[in-house]
Amino acid sequence: MKIRSSKGFTLVEIMIVVAIIGIIIAIAVPAFLRARENSRGQACQENLSKVDGAKEQYALEFKVSNGATVAFSDLTAPNSAGSGEGYLKTTPTCPAGGSYTIAVIGTAPTCSIGANGAFIDHILPQ
Repeated sequence: MKIRSSKGFTLVEIMIVVAIIGIIIAIAVPAFLRARENSRGQACQENLSKVDGAKEQYALEFKVSNGATVAFSDLTAPNSAGSGEGYLKTTPTCPAGGSYTIAVIGTAPTCSIGANGAFIDHILPQ
């Protein structure tokens, strides 16, 4: 009589492993997507902070009063001495695909995200 050697896994064992992997993926993927969106929002807020600082520095140097408008071209142009970099090296881009609005002197810049800037998602914390 031959003795049968049972090497390998049974179908039930394989199904249990697949189910466990599915549960782990169901938990991990949404957490990863949330973390990615949070990091994009933080990077956008960093950019907004840089734009706000550059805008305030521009306003102090040129004695611009509150309520005056400033463009990105004003912030990226060479400084008042005509040499060196501007207040910003380049116009920042939102990592989430939004568009920045500098706003007037005395108010914080914003980042509009959505169809035609339908809602503001990233703002500087107060």
